[in-house]
Amino acid sequence: MKTEQTIEPFINEQQIAEILSSASAKDASSVRAILAKAKELHGLEPEEIAVLTSISDPELLGELFETAKSVKETIYGRRLVLFAPLYISNLCSNECLYCAFRARNKEVKRRALTQEEIRREVEILVNQGHKRILLVAGESYPKEGFSYILKAIETIYSVKTPTGEIRRVNVNIAPLTTDEFRQLKAARIGTYQLFQETYHRQTYQKVHQGGKKTDYNWRVTAMDRAMEAGIDDVGIGVLFGLFDWRFEILALMQHIHHLEERFGVGPHTISVPRLEPAAGSDMSIHPPQPVSDIDFRKIVAILRLAVPYTGIIMSTRETPNMRRETFALGVSQISAGSRTNPGGYAEGKEVLEEAQFSLGDHRPLDEVIFDITRLGYIPSFCTGCYRLGRTGQDFMDLAKPGLIKQHCDPNALSTFLEYLLDYASPQTKEAGLALIDQALGQMEPLTRRRTEAMLRKVRSGQHDVYC
Repeated sequence: MKTEQTIEPFINEQQIAEILSSASAKDASSVRAILAKAKELHGLEPEEIAVLTSISDPELLGELFETAKSVKETIYGRRLVLFAPLYISNLCSNECLYCAFRARNKEVKRRALTQEEIRREVEILVNQGHKRILLVAGESYPKEGFSYILKAIETIYSVKTPTGEIRRVNVNIAPLTTDEFRQLKAARIGTYQLFQETYHRQTYQKVHQGGKKTDYNWRVTAMDRAMEAGIDDVGIGVLFGLFDWRFEILALMQHIHHLEERFGVGPHTISVPRLEPAAGSDMSIHPPQPVSDIDFRKIVAILRLAVPYTGIIMSTRETPNMRRETFALGVSQISAGSRTNPGGYAEGKEVLEEAQFSLGDHRPLDEVIFDITRLGYIPSFCTGCYRLGRTGQDFMDLAKPGLIKQHCDPNALSTFLEYLLDYASPQTKEAGLALIDQALGQMEPLTRRRTEAMLRKVRSGQHDVYC
């Protein structure tokens, strides 16, 4: 399959290699100058990013982490947005050597959920307190084809319970044509998410040995087609461990720069998954270029400084401890209570023979929220921006001068209180209510009055209160 129009290649591997080569000999004063610039919240140039990737001195590493924490809290405050992935199918026609869903993997039990099974999964997630879902499917659908995805989105939005519903469906599925992306937009999705896995062409061809996914160009230009179709919130990412993580970060920046030049706005989110064990995959057990825990922290911190207003997503691939540590370094969205096998929520467990990869964090949603609350972070289920049209460039126009917090902070507390009153365990409710009081006390008077008015509505029984 070919793109509807020719897009000039925008990943320049030679340029990346030259930048990394020239960055390795910078002194401490150069590093500190870059960190000082990062605090201005205007992002960083590729050459500056490359210098930060070369940091090994413990003192400078500590300064990198402290700078990332400062930038993260300046822009996002103490909010952490929560969502759950919903795997509706593990059918796939690709042969990706790192993935359990690959076509020739005989260890995986294949399954595509019916619309009724999807409905049941959503009911369970709603009854846990979730408001956001990331729909995920392998790159092959039941015989109705792409309409299976559109029907699934309609099913998800149709589920209503006495206390809740899913208010935002994000989608992580295979690249589409521009016309198909228009249909996805019409289905009222939030963010379209797709990972290149690796931007290094030789590695890409090595790990993708069959199916449509072998076409590097078709995949890397998917966001162009999505944005042409009117989807202005897109999410990109890399599967760290396939190639040199320093190269991947700079390639991500080239992709972002391309989107900004062409559409005036870059991605809404960046995901940072690391290669994890998957049934039937030797590569996932022995990554070609494994990323250490310290380098993983560096990745999150550097991305926060490089693109300060872009959300960073951390999945349940990582352990609870790693997730806690990266909250302060730049992560702004996390999944919780996840299952990566179709039907996993109804089954109440992770079925390794049906899952895409193994999880590092198995805790249920309430336990994750209690942990977040104890750390002083405010769990948010807010979806207000997407339904009020604050997306794409409009979102960035509010985010860069700091105005978006006038909406995000009240909406976070409103959705958090809704969770506490409807779903939380006693200990989570007690800790959460105390945190809400603390957060109110730190707000400016005008924002506090608006927030208190919203919270009174929630306490009186209203749901979905946002501004």
